[in-house]
Amino acid sequence: MADRSVLGPADVTDDELAEIVAGWIGATSGSVALVSSTAEVAPYDLDAITTAGRYWVRGTVRHAGEVIDFSFFVKHVQSWARSPQFAAVPPHLAEVAEAGVPWRTEPLVYRSDLASRLPPGLTMPRAAAVRDLDEKSAAVWLEEIPVVPRVWTVDQLSEAAHLLGRLAARPAVQELAGIGNFANVPVVRAYVDGRLSHQVLPMLRSDEVWRHPLVAMTFDTDLRERLLAAADLVENYANELEQMPMGASHGDACTNNILVRPDQSLVLIDFGFWAPEPLGFDLSQLVLGDVQLGRSPADELPATDRACTAGYVDGLRAEGCDVDAAVVRRAHALLMLIFSGLSAVPFEFLADPPTDEVQRLAANRATAARYILDLVDDTV
Repeated sequence: MADRSVLGPADVTDDELAEIVAGWIGATSGSVALVSSTAEVAPYDLDAITTAGRYWVRGTVRHAGEVIDFSFFVKHVQSWARSPQFAAVPPHLAEVAEAGVPWRTEPLVYRSDLASRLPPGLTMPRAAAVRDLDEKSAAVWLEEIPVVPRVWTVDQLSEAAHLLGRLAARPAVQELAGIGNFANVPVVRAYVDGRLSHQVLPMLRSDEVWRHPLVAMTFDTDLRERLLAAADLVENYANELEQMPMGASHGDACTNNILVRPDQSLVLIDFGFWAPEPLGFDLSQLVLGDVQLGRSPADELPATDRACTAGYVDGLRAEGCDVDAAVVRRAHALLMLIFSGLSAVPFEFLADPPTDEVQRLAANRATAARYILDLVDDTV
């Protein structure tokens, strides 16, 4: 019995699945027979432009007279040129836009030995198989991770920041930092020359945007002027970041991408933006991710950010990195501004009526933007 049709192009034959399980349990090739299997969509709240689907594949096999259960998480990744959102990219920018999001990174990470190089206390899912589907997509078959829910405290975020600092500076990890950077273009520069310049900044400079009721009621005149002034300095900030010391970076280290095992150890997932980045890069999403989604109040940012920055720098020190904490703090401030502060205006909600929930989210983002701008000013 096998029904895995929901997998679409990410599916394999029954014989291939038996071989995947054989490799996973350490059995010899041809010694495992598939008994049953099913596949279902794995629910996930947030869409990703390079993810075509997430699935659970479960079943049983027979090996050496014994019936054995198996369970895998299958992620179908693809070029974002196949994402519906790509239709909004102007044709003359399509090639640059597609190259700016290197979808092949995650399959390469799972084909590597990164798992054995991570600092103590930090793990990643083991891969049972990584299969190329065509020239623009692949499927990654991962172990099922037992997880427990967590409402993150400041101390727990600081502990995660410590591990991310160790990750950034760990020599064995740094050897694999550029594994997916095919174009050899720094991520900051690619973002500034791409989405920021062609989408975010033009909207930020639009009078119509600032007249929108949702924006007008949450982003005051002073904040508008400060954001526009910062927008005019983006090129200078990008140049400054290019001179900063670099380290390995997960690229999207929000709490959604840090699973917690029952023993409270942490598991990094979603390596699509893995790359060499200025030290401090992973702090941004760790402290801002839940704020941007409205899960955490922005007025807690100062305390959270101080604790996480201190934890991150301690992590650098644990790996023998003596970069000045002030340098890390400056890089962190500029990275938050470029990747989050300038896009804090809730552009994605302007076509809809401003509900109470959306108004609260916009106000939260405005508070976060003020904090980011203050930090940029304080780190000059």
